[in-house]
Amino acid sequence: MSGSFLTLVAPTLALTLLAAVPAQDSPRIHTDRPAGRQLLKLPKEEDAFGFVVYGDRTGGVPEGIEVLRQAVVDTNLLDPDLVFTVGDLVQGYNATAEWMAQAEEYKSSMAKLRMPWFPVAGNHDVYWRGPNKPEGEHDRNFEAQFGPLWYAVQHKQCWFIALYTDEGNPETGEKNFNKPECQRMSPAQFAWLEKTLQQAKDARHVFVFMHHPRWLAQYGDDWDRVHDLLARAGNVTAVFAGHIHRMRYDGVRDGIEYYTLAAVGAHLAMDAPEGGYLNQFHVVTVRPEGIVVACLPVGTVMDPKEITGQVSDDVAWLEANLRPTVECAPAGDGAAVRADGAVDAIATLAFENGTSRPIELEIVPTADPRWRFGPDHQHLLVPAGKTASTTFALQRGPGLGGDAPFTLPRLEVRCDYLAAGRRIGVPSRQLDLELPPPSDLGRRARQAEGVLSLDGRNSCLAVPSAELQLPDGPLTLELWLRGDTYGGRRAVLAKTQGSEFALFCSGGVPEFSVHLDGAYASAKADETLLVPGQWHHVAGVFDGAEVRCYVDGRLVARRAAEGSRTRNDLPLFVGADPDGRGQPVSFFAGKIDEVRISKIARYRGDSFEPAATHDPDANTVLLLHLDGDFGPWTADASGLGTHPRRRGAAICTVESRPQLR
Repeated sequence: MSGSFLTLVAPTLALTLLAAVPAQDSPRIHTDRPAGRQLLKLPKEEDAFGFVVYGDRTGGVPEGIEVLRQAVVDTNLLDPDLVFTVGDLVQGYNATAEWMAQAEEYKSSMAKLRMPWFPVAGNHDVYWRGPNKPEGEHDRNFEAQFGPLWYAVQHKQCWFIALYTDEGNPETGEKNFNKPECQRMSPAQFAWLEKTLQQAKDARHVFVFMHHPRWLAQYGDDWDRVHDLLARAGNVTAVFAGHIHRMRYDGVRDGIEYYTLAAVGAHLAMDAPEGGYLNQFHVVTVRPEGIVVACLPVGTVMDPKEITGQVSDDVAWLEANLRPTVECAPAGDGAAVRADGAVDAIATLAFENGTSRPIELEIVPTADPRWRFGPDHQHLLVPAGKTASTTFALQRGPGLGGDAPFTLPRLEVRCDYLAAGRRIGVPSRQLDLELPPPSDLGRRARQAEGVLSLDGRNSCLAVPSAELQLPDGPLTLELWLRGDTYGGRRAVLAKTQGSEFALFCSGGVPEFSVHLDGAYASAKADETLLVPGQWHHVAGVFDGAEVRCYVDGRLVARRAAEGSRTRNDLPLFVGADPDGRGQPVSFFAGKIDEVRISKIARYRGDSFEPAATHDPDANTVLLLHLDGDFGPWTADASGLGTHPRRRGAAICTVESRPQLR
């Protein structure tokens, strides 16, 4: 903490707070909102003072409330005049009873502040989830528990204006911060702001607080008109926002500074405090001639202006994208990777730097006696906006654990972002060195009888979209399954997300869907047919005219359907369904066997005799016997080499599958 601020607040440490003044009787509080006014308490008045701004509390683990409580302790030691939040006080996204309990938890923590505090509403505070959603969602609850959705407070010849950034779509009422039409200031709030700025025309400083950093393009499209209003006032000094859970300073525009705070207990994407990812609050020292803003994390003081928008975006880019592309070539006459576990290869690792500053990398293979690397580590400097590469020779074979189960070698990648005048350490990461599957892996598809075991929590098989050679037109999905449980949403074989196709077994009810010409065509049984602990054959067929679902060779649902299949770039999962980011969800719990995807409609009519196993033919796109694993892969017997990667606890275990009777 700067000496100037400590000098400023030291004489006030023993101050006894004034009794709360009812907001509706005070000319220092301004709002046209009828609810919540009486909840706002006023700070003491002096010419020079300090105030604190808290970032988001929620959007993370419940234990984040302890971070808030520690921030309250720290703030009391600084003794500023007042505290502002920038929203997301409660976890929200719920109905009234749970929301009220969370509001009480937050208020009870903030009640330990020795100075008044002033809330801003964020999306977590007002978004409703559940039945009987009221108009405005949690707007009324917020005003009843925390204060008006927008208001202004006067203090020591300064004005503090709290804005509301989740009014929603004025026509539909929808609240959604991802849609521009839901992120525009209403005429009512805009008119109030214009009137309030006129009332504050003689103030030394005006400060604005809101939840979403509206000046960033992804949060609406009307901030320019609001900024113009602030700029015309001539005395708006700074704008503070939150929501993104990382700090950034977007500079000065028309005399107005723009700050975004990280968090006070909310989820952080990574542990990178020097890159703006930390639990912190801003401390603002106000003097007649200007302000000084400092970031105060636990035990340190940072200048938030160092976390420019560029630095913030650069560090975020490194966290999301710092992974090498790998090219693997044989080091000798044979294959680089063989199905007997032997490896003799040269691996070239290329790292892209999409940031505005150089990065320095250290790549260290983790100790593993089964692998031999040369050299034992590499250093790499990657200029801004460039790609650089380095190579390793690697071997695995007799005397190096060649008889042990095959696992990919691991690398630790350490990265420093070379900012102007200092290094910002990005958290190191452990990565698999992605080798190609053996070219002869398909020969291992048939081993002792086995099945795929999935735990229903995080396990599945994944096929990258680019490797699945399934054209538009007819198709057949089929497999054998034995569920441990079918409760909840359960995917068996899926590539959906408003597109493509899937087999589901939620609640024991089989369902086959294909997305055709912009809508799903689904064949879903009208009763529970899948019995936990019992093997079933399930098939989905699209023949260009209808979709059909079969269980144990019997037609259980059909629906007329035609059109072109809607495509996506998401992976195909065996035992899960991809979300919009391509991550598996809706996991299957139990056993799966003999997965086959075909580019024809294999079954017609009302019944057929399911085959115990399959042999590949010209129409087979994917064929998984699931008799065994090799390293991270499960062998594809189609002849196309589309070997899925295992995820989580997925494993093929030796087990005989009884035949249908």
